[in-house]
Amino acid sequence: MSGDTFAGLDGSLASEQVESPASALASEEQTDAAALGDQAEPAAAEHKADDAGTAPDARVSELESELVRLREQHDNLNSQYMRLAADFDNYRKRQSRDLEDQRLQIACTTLSEILPVVDNFDRARQQLNPQHEEAQTLHRSYQGLYKQLVDVFKQLGVSPMRVEGEPFDPTLHEAVLREPSEQHPEDVVIEELQRGYQLHGRVLRHALVKVSMGPGPAAGSEPQADDDRVQEQDG
Repeated sequence: MSGDTFAGLDGSLASEQVESPASALASEEQTDAAALGDQAEPAAAEHKADDAGTAPDARVSELESELVRLREQHDNLNSQYMRLAADFDNYRKRQSRDLEDQRLQIACTTLSEILPVVDNFDRARQQLNPQHEEAQTLHRSYQGLYKQLVDVFKQLGVSPMRVEGEPFDPTLHEAVLREPSEQHPEDVVIEELQRGYQLHGRVLRHALVKVSMGPGPAAGSEPQADDDRVQEQDG
C-alpha cells in the first residue's frame, strides 16, 4: 500500500509539474491581452475625441459657406428689386407726362375751335355803338356774355398775348405784313392783326402781326445819287 500511495503521489506531482508550464503560458497570454486591452481603450477614446473635434469644424465651415451663398442671393434679389422699382417709377412718371400732354392736347384742340367765336364777340364789341336805351340794354347783355366767356377761358388757363412793341418771335408770332416804320426799329411788332393765345405757357394760337422793317431810306439820298451820276456823265 505504501508503494502504491507513493506511486500515486509521484504521479500527481509529475502531473502537476508537467501542467505548470502550460498554465504559466496561459496566464502570461491573459496578462498580455489585458495589457493590450488597457492600451487599446485610451487609443479608441483619443480617436473618438479627434472625430468629435473634427465634426464641429466641418459644420462651421459648411454654415459659413451657406451664409456666403445666402448673402450673395440676397444681394442679387435686392439689386433686382431696386432695378424693378426704378423702372416702375420711370414708367409711372412717363405715363403721368403722357396723360398730361394728352389732356393739354385735347384742351388745345377744343379751345382752338372756340377761339373764332371769341374773335367774333370781340369784333362786334368794338363795332357796336348803341345810341338808344334799348340798344344799350342789349349791348350790356352782350358785354356780360362776352365777359363770362373770357372768364371761363381764364379759369382754364388761357391767356391772350400782348405783342405790340415786342420783338418778333417766330415761336409766338406769325408775320403777315412787313413795312417801314420811323417809330419802331427793325423786327419789332407794330400792330396785332389777330390776337394770339397761350394755354399754360403753350401756344394755343399764334398771333398774326405786322412787323417793322425799320426806318426807310433817308430823304434826298436817292436824288443825291442821281446828281452824282449826272456829274460823272458831264465830266
